[in-house]
Amino acid sequence: MNTTAPAGTALTVATAPGCSSRLLRLPETVENMSAYASAGGYELLANAESLLAEVENSGLLGRGGAAFPLAVKLRTVRAAHTRGHETVVLANGEEGEPASVKDRWLLRHRPHLVLDGVRLAARLVGATRAYVYVSDPDATRTIDIALNEVGFDTVGGLDISIVTVEPGYVAGEETAAVRAINGGPAKPTDKPPRPFQHGISGHPTLVSNVETLANLPYLQRHGAAAFRSAGTAASPGTFLVTITGAGLPPALYEVPHGMSFTDLLALHGVSPESVQGALMGGYFAGLLNRDVLGTTLDHETFRQLGSGLGCGAIAILTDDCPVAVAASVLAYFDRENAGQCGSCFNGTAAMAAAAGALRDGLATAEDVARLQRWSVVLRGRGACATLDGAANVAASLLKHFPQMVEQHLAGACDPCHSAAFSAQRPYEVEAVTQR
Repeated sequence: MNTTAPAGTALTVATAPGCSSRLLRLPETVENMSAYASAGGYELLANAESLLAEVENSGLLGRGGAAFPLAVKLRTVRAAHTRGHETVVLANGEEGEPASVKDRWLLRHRPHLVLDGVRLAARLVGATRAYVYVSDPDATRTIDIALNEVGFDTVGGLDISIVTVEPGYVAGEETAAVRAINGGPAKPTDKPPRPFQHGISGHPTLVSNVETLANLPYLQRHGAAAFRSAGTAASPGTFLVTITGAGLPPALYEVPHGMSFTDLLALHGVSPESVQGALMGGYFAGLLNRDVLGTTLDHETFRQLGSGLGCGAIAILTDDCPVAVAASVLAYFDRENAGQCGSCFNGTAAMAAAAGALRDGLATAEDVARLQRWSVVLRGRGACATLDGAANVAASLLKHFPQMVEQHLAGACDPCHSAAFSAQRPYEVEAVTQR
């Protein structure tokens, strides 16, 4: 199954060979209520506990970045409900990573799959109120149309609202989403408490990524064993991966966990010989060198390398200099941090300045030593993980590309002399919904 988006979007959407699609739907028209329901959507849920057991057995991990088990979140918020607390569901589709497009695609093209996932999550935690949290105007319109198509009874009497905020890297962080819905700015808050303890309007709140929730209808219809028929034991199921870089148009693929990185390159039409590394997990998980060619796409493999799949966004580096890429990403973190925590505000600025000087051939060995030290001592500070992401980028550059760092110290990087990579939002993906 393969299609290319219309002119002006240049987004290829496809499933891996031999992979039966669970999340993507082609052609890329917007799926309406009739089409979704006729394919088995909005199936009556007779027993919430039974479905929750299937979610547990499936091993479904969050697709927003942290890969946290969904069943643990569900059980925790459900326990609050059984103790008499009102509970809330928040479907997080803000997708602050510029290099990722998966959540926007699902919201724009499969709004009923998303809403069905929200419905099921609400049943599992006993919620009567839910929010779809987005920053993409097209997603807002598509979800709003879908809500107007869905009858109140179809979603089990669930009150679903759409909250649209200005896009931003930190806006999709779970406490930022809760804060925005509560009437504040879309910026993170200190933890604890976390949303499952004290969330929207003070109620225990399930915050889960849109792609994660979109797996629930499949689990309801087919069960955990079918879900585990793809993927690995520790990283079960399929997932959506956004591929950018390599001088090619971006693509969104549904692939099984455990697929080899070289098979992903083949699917995207990239020769392994041309690859010098990758920027992983959007911007958060940092850089890898050619060691990435020996990996499989699962959490356990990338964790062993000190990296991660994150939100499933991967930028393939061929001609782009890793030093220049790191400098651009760190400059982005410097601009996009929430400006609330001194350690992050000052730390991202310092790392961005050092990396920028290195790119431009102006850094000294002492600057590199400082960058190394900051990448260690600044971790874990601040209200969210933005500073951790910046530290990951700096540390991975120094670890995996020491020769490139030395070349820049010597002013000997030919690619950067001719045209250094520079982008306000590196490897940003734009996608337009077909009408």
